[in-house]
Amino acid sequence: MDTLTRMRAYIDVVEAEGFSAAARKIGRSKALLSKYVRELEDEVGALLINRTTRQFSLTEAGHTYYARASELVKEIDTLAESVRETAGDVRGRIKLTAPRTFADAPIGVSLIDFAAAHPEIMLDIRLDDRFVDLVEEGFDLAIRITRLEDSSMIARRLAPFAIKICGSPELIERVGLPKKPQDLSKMPCVIDTNSRWLANWPFVGEDGQMTSVAVSGRIEVNSPLATRNAACAGLGFATLPDFIADPELKSGRLVAVLEDFTPRGGGIFAVYPHRRYLPAKIRVLVDYLVQWFKARGLG
Repeated sequence: MDTLTRMRAYIDVVEAEGFSAAARKIGRSKALLSKYVRELEDEVGALLINRTTRQFSLTEAGHTYYARASELVKEIDTLAESVRETAGDVRGRIKLTAPRTFADAPIGVSLIDFAAAHPEIMLDIRLDDRFVDLVEEGFDLAIRITRLEDSSMIARRLAPFAIKICGSPELIERVGLPKKPQDLSKMPCVIDTNSRWLANWPFVGEDGQMTSVAVSGRIEVNSPLATRNAACAGLGFATLPDFIADPELKSGRLVAVLEDFTPRGGGIFAVYPHRRYLPAKIRVLVDYLVQWFKARGLG
């Protein structure tokens, strides 16, 4: 049995957080994966995984080995992909992370459309609203909705992005129209607990400097779609991504307020780690997403 096979088995076990989960995921027996990892530990002369009946954890050596082994396997796979690309055959698996906000919105269909157009490429999509470390957690690509600040990554902009502060016409008739951001502190608001700002909403002050306003309300929910629905029901003003708010703004169910004070310059980005060679499958996906957004007038 070669070392590369054992390394792949170890990586599968680590990423699935257990032997049973890894066996189900890749279609191999738990006993075989356990054998491969045990042989790998014998080969490197160190315990990589702490095994108990109830817990799964990596040793310090296990963490170090996983980080380096992941990069080595990616380099080997990239080399194979570059040869296949020369032969006009691009295939493989892409481990991708995206926020639930992206996947739940109409623009999330872009990933489904890609999968339909490229049956030879498998998408392993993990939805997570936290900031994922691509290298540490073994991801090939991330979709990020943000102002991009991480210069250690390569990014391609898919579309602009802005936050909208919205309220229903009924709410505005009942409590009035906020004229400045500070007015919201005395008005009912809907808090999206998935948002990075929680109950402290960011604004650009009249002096051009960033400021925040503490808001409150009767409903807090960890979903932008539920936040939008609550705002449409008149439960409070809400901060929403533009691609979530736009359908309701166009229909008149919501009204945008304080537009002169909302931050600008955000975007939707495809982000991937610096690598010596960019795998063909990643380039194919990113190029597809860029064209998908452009074709719909969003890019």
